[in-house]
Amino acid sequence: MENQHVRDLYDRQIRREARPEGPGCRVERVGDVVRQTGPAHAWNGVLWSGLDASGADEAIAGQIAHYRAAGVSFEWKLYAHDTPADLGDRLLAAGFTAEDPETLMTAEAASLSLDVPLPEGVELRAVTDEAGVRQVVEVHERAFGTDSSHIGRQLLDHLAADPGTVTAVVALAAGEPVSAARLELCPGTDFAGLWGGGTVESWRGRGLYRALVAHRTRVAAEHGHRYVQVDAADTSRPILQRLGFHTLSTTTPYTYTV
Repeated sequence: MENQHVRDLYDRQIRREARPEGPGCRVERVGDVVRQTGPAHAWNGVLWSGLDASGADEAIAGQIAHYRAAGVSFEWKLYAHDTPADLGDRLLAAGFTAEDPETLMTAEAASLSLDVPLPEGVELRAVTDEAGVRQVVEVHERAFGTDSSHIGRQLLDHLAADPGTVTAVVALAAGEPVSAARLELCPGTDFAGLWGGGTVESWRGRGLYRALVAHRTRVAAEHGHRYVQVDAADTSRPILQRLGFHTLSTTTPYTYTV
């Protein structure tokens, strides 16, 4: 029952009552859909929907028309407990592409063991300027092999417009960035989100991921957030379970290219 309570709280505070993530973004509530629209480099998509079988296809068509008019591709962030049960199939039929599913996990910050030492010779540095953002992007591109420039632009937007809602950190070994992650604070809610944890291949398996989770959880607790939340990939889920995180649901990004 505790997990159900936390999931309901998450749905209400983070999805249904979502706030814009950055400058130029707006959150709109249209019928039974909550969506964010912003610049092309921002996250655009559906955060929450409360649909039934009779109105789902019309709502899907409405979101496609909206983002086509805005000229931006978007994501429908579908959770396993969303309705109707066949919403994923309906999205695929409408032209969406399903990406890899992730596990929605949360933990009560006060319940986690935060005494996780850094590997010898590694220091953490807060990201506060463009040089630090470049290091975050470098780590992500080396860790995941993908273009991460959009992450840099989003982070710069946050730091410039509302630095109190995001904290990013980079781990340096002899001055070389080897791991990075960010924490998104949601003022007025019980939740803070752990995002973008990545470590270059040569430094994996040395505890950096756990150390960055612990560091960000301490920051979240200092800002008054009761829970920390992760959309966990399969590689991260076992580590988070050992740290004390619990599974609330699964989430699958359905993407639509305009």
